[in-house]
Amino acid sequence: MRDTPRWTPAYVGLGSNLDDPAHQVAAALDGLGRLAATRLVLASRLYHSRPVGYAAQPDFVNAAAALLTQLDAEALHAALRGLEAQLGKQPPRVRFGPRRIDLDLLAFGAAIRDSPTLVLPHPRLHERAFVLYPLAEIAPELRIPGHGRVAALRDAVPAEGVGPL
Repeated sequence: MRDTPRWTPAYVGLGSNLDDPAHQVAAALDGLGRLAATRLVLASRLYHSRPVGYAAQPDFVNAAAALLTQLDAEALHAALRGLEAQLGKQPPRVRFGPRRIDLDLLAFGAAIRDSPTLVLPHPRLHERAFVLYPLAEIAPELRIPGHGRVAALRDAVPAEGVGPL
């Protein structure tokens, strides 16, 4: 008897502040829906946010997406990197600098990982309003290992500079 493929919930943060950012995020959402062995289940509205860290750049457009996938965490992470490349992502010249598209694997089931290529849950997810507000729209009850429910995390972070488009 063959094993039935297992579907794992995964959450992705999307962001762009170059080359028509709303279009870039929409194209990335479309691409997420075409990933192999993966289904795009839900996407948040688009949000605007001020840059974090390097401030001398345009504001960002952000969103969050909920996926179900049969890929393992590393394969999904690699697929996200491949989609970024397809969408024309170039390495930023400065840390937290402007970017055409950014896809971050925020959470993968209840997985906790800390490897040179993948940290789960995303290490700054719990302190970033531009991630938490869109994520809370689609998964308020999601528990982030080591941090708690997304809705509670969102409520603990000021919305300053973040809001729906």
